[in-house]
Amino acid sequence: MSAEVVLVRKGAYHDSVQLMRVSRALTEMPGVTAAMVAMGTGLNVSVISDLGFDVPETGPGDLLIAVRADDPEAAVAEADRQLTTLQRPGAATGQPPLTTRSAAAREPADLVLVSVPGEHAFSEAYDAVMAGLPVMIFSDGVPVALERRLKELAGERDVLVMGPDCGTASIGGVGLGFANVLAPGPVGVVAASGTGAQQVTSLLDWAGTGVSHILGVGGRDLSAEVGGLSTLRALRLLDEDPATELIVLVSKPPDPEVARAVEEAVAGLRTPVVRALLPAPDSGASKGADLTEAAEQALRALGEPVPEWPSWRGTPRDGARKTMKGIYSGGTLCLEAAAVAGQGDFVDYGDDAYTRGRAHPMIDPTLRVEALARAQEMDVVLMDVVLGHSADPDPAAALAPALARTPAAVVVALVGTQGDPQDLHRQAAVLRQAGAAVFLSNAQAARHARSLL
Repeated sequence: MSAEVVLVRKGAYHDSVQLMRVSRALTEMPGVTAAMVAMGTGLNVSVISDLGFDVPETGPGDLLIAVRADDPEAAVAEADRQLTTLQRPGAATGQPPLTTRSAAAREPADLVLVSVPGEHAFSEAYDAVMAGLPVMIFSDGVPVALERRLKELAGERDVLVMGPDCGTASIGGVGLGFANVLAPGPVGVVAASGTGAQQVTSLLDWAGTGVSHILGVGGRDLSAEVGGLSTLRALRLLDEDPATELIVLVSKPPDPEVARAVEEAVAGLRTPVVRALLPAPDSGASKGADLTEAAEQALRALGEPVPEWPSWRGTPRDGARKTMKGIYSGGTLCLEAAAVAGQGDFVDYGDDAYTRGRAHPMIDPTLRVEALARAQEMDVVLMDVVLGHSADPDPAAALAPALARTPAAVVVALVGTQGDPQDLHRQAAVLRQAGAAVFLSNAQAARHARSLL
């Protein structure tokens, strides 16, 4: 008979992405019908209550463990085991620092990574900036006015703010957030798009060209409200970097005035810049929408050959096809695919509207498995699968059964490198065996999907 338990651990902070992984591991245990391990924020308390648990009084700095299972004590024991492995080896004992600024004063740091609920992210990032440290804000949900103010302060203190909602960065070969395994090389990337940067750098990696740095700036940086403050600073930093011979600028549709300001700044740089700027969905323009072409331009600018981008194609399914559905986890990849395909219904399941209170679809496939089940009437399904650190350790295994069940012709853009922990070739083989046509290039996947209609 199923029983439930809800525990509160006062002051036991853990990173939200790590807690999402623990929650998922518990839900996959035999006999567990519901489980969530999360910090006691208002949103998380609401989600746990919606699962039918009676949540005791708690605060955002407390850890909640809620389990409904045949043996809840065993599930809690497994949660504790996994939480113990998350502790930093060799961490100092005693009272931990209570603020980011006091932590920076105690131990020298080169960069601060902020991954807390959005309503608390500004104060932590502010502390980092005031301590004279660059900061990557993984958190979303920060008001745009506060983002602007934070970046203004960063400009005054000569530091870079990456984010908010910066999912991908790489500093001197050290990946942060959703990060692919990349060889060092001459290309620096400024990205107002995480998956856009991952697509471009994954293609460069396949071509044998490495990356110096990826400086994510947050998806709103090139908006009118923010004014491209971090983009302009990141461009200057890469221009001053002796390891960077070429810069690639990747962004979702920028504000026209901000785009002009960026162009003026680019004209004054010594380092050549390749633009990969998606047009607005309603602009009717396709120029600049192709991230693969941007990667090819970068290779040509460096005097490197452009390879034939790989694909893994199975036997096409028969039948007349008229309708297309895009089921994406990456926002920029979704915009690019919609622009290249030119038709169909495209949904970005990585959007904030779908991820509040639950793991990003690059970590947890549940939302897209459900979407595949609802897409039974569609003739063609186009989707992305993104590899790398922090992403699902085996996305093909989770998606393959759902792909095999759908009667649609499925086309997959597999974004990753041969060094990624998920094993690019094995992922491609499993997806192909499930009936999908797989492409390393998202643009080529979209063109293939369009050709099936």
